[in-house]
Amino acid sequence: MEGGLINFLETNSIYIVMFIVLVVWLGIFLFMLNTDKRLKEIEKELEHSGSATKEN
Repeated sequence: MEGGLINFLETNSIYIVMFIVLVVWLGIFLFMLNTDKRLKEIEKELEHSGSATKEN
């Protein structure tokens, strides 16, 4: 089993490259999702503080 897997990966190294690329894209997607969430919170906070400033 182990030798077969190593042999498969040696002959089909494109799968290793594709897996690494998939992990990188997943990391970029999660980073962008997290950044978007933070920006929405900051925008909401600024909008709230801006309306409080206008009232005073």
